Amino acid sequence: MTAPASRDRSCRPSTPGRFLLAGPVAWYGLALSTAYGARAGDPGPADGSVSGGTDNLAVPLAVVAVVLAVAAFTWARRRRRTTTRTTPAVTVWGGPHPGAAEPGMSPALDARSRADLVDTDDAVRTSEEELDFAVARHGQAAAPFTEAVAYARAELAKAFRSRQRLDDAFPEDGAEGRRVLDEIIRRCADANARLDAVSGDFDRLRALEREAPEAVAGAEAAFRDLLDRMPAAEAALDGMRERYAPSAYAPVAGSIGQAQDRLVFATSSLNQARQAVDAGRHPEAAVHLRAAEGAVTQARVLVDGVERRAAELAEAAERLPDALTGAETDLTDAGALLKGSADDVPGGVARAEEALGEVRANTASGPSDPIDALHEVVEAGAALDGVLAGIRGPERGDERTRALLEQSSLTARSALGVATDFVGTHRGAVGDQARTRLAEAGRHWERALERAAADDPRGALPEARQAEALAVRALDLAERDVRAYQERRGPGDPGIGGGVGGAVLGGIVLGGVFGEGAGGHGGELGGGPGAGGFPGGPGSFGGGATRGRRGGGRV
Repeated sequence: MTAPASRDRSCRPSTPGRFLLAGPVAWYGLALSTAYGARAGDPGPADGSVSGGTDNLAVPLAVVAVVLAVAAFTWARRRRRTTTRTTPAVTVWGGPHPGAAEPGMSPALDARSRADLVDTDDAVRTSEEELDFAVARHGQAAAPFTEAVAYARAELAKAFRSRQRLDDAFPEDGAEGRRVLDEIIRRCADANARLDAVSGDFDRLRALEREAPEAVAGAEAAFRDLLDRMPAAEAALDGMRERYAPSAYAPVAGSIGQAQDRLVFATSSLNQARQAVDAGRHPEAAVHLRAAEGAVTQARVLVDGVERRAAELAEAAERLPDALTGAETDLTDAGALLKGSADDVPGGVARAEEALGEVRANTASGPSDPIDALHEVVEAGAALDGVLAGIRGPERGDERTRALLEQSSLTARSALGVATDFVGTHRGAVGDQARTRLAEAGRHWERALERAAADDPRGALPEARQAEALAVRALDLAERDVRAYQERRGPGDPGIGGGVGGAVLGGIVLGGVFGEGAGGHGGELGGGPGAGGFPGGPGSFGGGATRGRRGGGRV
């Protein structure tokens, strides 16, 4: 079976797999071997901590190399961006801009709305990630911040929906298009303002500067737990390579390498945080702690994605025989019932027959892609279901639609998971189009769940199929953005070690491809290289005006 171009990734180089460079490999051998070795019985700290005080992971020369690499990389990228950027600089969230007086859909207003979507999405994602740490430590005390993030997420979803409508209806009437763009900017500003308003209280809750030793210890524990999961994730990926066609595991083929890259960066950040704690420099420790937390979170997402993909492939392989039998039964019924019908109807049946035959042949000939095969069966089954809807009884029709919905839900959920993980862990390079399609996919998926819960399988099935199609498109666009990001890295970029490249790509360190964030919060927010910080700083809970702050509760 030849999969549609939008779904078949077997012929593409795995995008994530290209990010582990020579520098991170050396760091990985040094930093992660310590943790793996300790687990295997090699000498290590008695308490199993990541830092072991400052003995195990304190590698001063490597730390200096990381800091210098970050500084050089960010300086070079900013210098290039100042000479090549095509979008207007925005200095205040929701404030006026040079093109505000222009009638109609000005390019400047359109560009600003797109930049606001990206920046706001980053702010919400970073806030959600740090909120998880706060909830784990403080429980119900974090409830007000959960509400703030939920509000910001809802406003952002409405902004993405407006962008999708604009894309679908383009070109719009000038005045109407401007109104939609203004709405996008306003909703993004509202989302950011809500997060900014509670960022100070959030800092006081976490109190990272006051409670730096405890917070660093918690991050070290999360780091060790993730290291313990790495061998199982590697085994799961190896198992997928043995059982399935390359397209089946292509979405996660580079995830282990990406997770290792994030852990290399987390190792460096935790080491610097522990050294700062030991020296009594708690504000500095908070900066490195936030960087480490972001890296550990993304590594966990990548590892979870590998394990989830393995489970989804196994489930799809288990469902496929019954799904194929059901669709072939429908094909037989259609052939018997539609003799003598209009020419176009048998043509549709013939196409379904061809697709099902290809699935049957491919699954019998060797390793295959069960998720893609199940998708093809669902598409054929949905076409046949439409042909037979007015012929067979409602009870039989509902039974088949429910079966198709169960199958489609698996493939849609899988596509959404892959796209969500990719955008989240590469958000330093992913633009507004991929994020808009992903948000729209999520909206259709929620509608599918709502209609399924209301016992409306016929209403839920097209929503699930649309969610899957949009998620696949979002992933295509996101991969395109990352490839463009890599191509823009020319000979003027310095070599990057210590996992820094992955941290910038993942949006853990601010100041990536799309600017330093709204509100004019660029610059050396982490205190600058000389202070042991990161140019651009690690992202924290908050909106555009506060998420680039140095971090930690100043209490």
